[in-house]
Amino acid sequence: MIINNMYSGTITEFLNMGGGEIMLILAVVLLLFGGKKLPELARGLGKGIKDFKDASEGVKREIHRNINAMDIDDELKKDETPASSYTAAATAPVTEEPVVYPAPEGAVPVDMSRSTVQEGDALTEDPSAPATAEHTTETEPQKNNI
Repeated sequence: MIINNMYSGTITEFLNMGGGEIMLILAVVLLLFGGKKLPELARGLGKGIKDFKDASEGVKREIHRNINAMDIDDELKKDETPASSYTAAATAPVTEEPVVYPAPEGAVPVDMSRSTVQEGDALTEDPSAPATAEHTTETEPQKNNI
C-alpha cells in the first residue's frame, strides 16, 4: 500500500494538474486580459509579492526585537537583585536603644496592655490646652472658608 504525501511536491501535484491544464489556463488569461495588459499585471503581482515579503520581514524583526528586549530585561533584573540586596545589607541602619523622655508633670500613665476602652474609662479635657480643629466650637469663626 503506497501513501501519497500531498506536501512533498509542487503546487501542480497538489492540484493534480498536468501541462495541458496549465497551458489552457494561460491561454484563457491571455484572452481575457490581452497581450498589452499582461506585463502590467505581472509587474503589479510582483510588486504585491515584494511588499508582502517586506511586511512579513518587518513583523519578524519586530517580534525578534521584542523577544530580545524581554531577555535583556530579565538579565538586568537578575543582575540588579544581588546588587540591591548587597547594598541594602551594607547600608542597613544600626539599631539604637530608643530614647525615653521623662513624662510631663501631671501626666497620667497609660496601660498599654489593654487594647480597648472600658465603660469606666473617661477622657477629660484640659481647659488650658489650646483648641484644635476637633475641639473648636461652632461659635468660633472658621478660617479658610471658601
